[in-house]
Amino acid sequence: MVAFDEAFRRQLRELFVWRRDVRRFRLDPLPSGAMERLIEIACLSPSVGLSQPWRFVIVEDNTRRSAVVEDFKACNADALHSYSGERAARYASLKLAGLEEAPGHLAVFADKTNDMGHRLGRATMPETIEYSVAAAICCMWLAARADGIGLGWVSVLNPARIHEVLEVPESWKFIGYLCVGYPQEEFDRPELERANWEHRRLAKEFTTQR
Repeated sequence: MVAFDEAFRRQLRELFVWRRDVRRFRLDPLPSGAMERLIEIACLSPSVGLSQPWRFVIVEDNTRRSAVVEDFKACNADALHSYSGERAARYASLKLAGLEEAPGHLAVFADKTNDMGHRLGRATMPETIEYSVAAAICCMWLAARADGIGLGWVSVLNPARIHEVLEVPESWKFIGYLCVGYPQEEFDRPELERANWEHRRLAKEFTTQR
């Protein structure tokens, strides 16, 4: 058995603390092979029935990237209209994506028709396919932070439009669009907390005993 000492555990916790959803990127390009290495780590994640349902699309084409940016702007405007008063003003002040600055773009999908794992564990909870892909993104997120690379998960997008722009199979469910690059600054507190949108709460608020 591999043993991890106390020093490693402290560093691992620091990694969790300093992982951020990055929206402000430097323009420096990623090193050759960086995106592929992060995907390899993501593929070490657990998946229901070892189904490995994650599908990654590295988006390099400028026309497709521009289409994603335009979709974000349209969806973000719609989201703004769902708020009013002070909350609307605060929402308008938030930077919710680094699509135009990040050197790396990665779209992540879940293949819901995937037969790997022979459907083990999915009969009663088919949504575990999507959960598996979300777990893979989290592993990638931490690995990127350990390399000094920032990752921002963009969800203010129309999934149908992303399918159209990237021309992926209809059976692939859109999970997230990731901006990848070097952050302008590093923080140990979430940007939304620093902007007074919401604050992180103690674990006991989410824990129940039975």
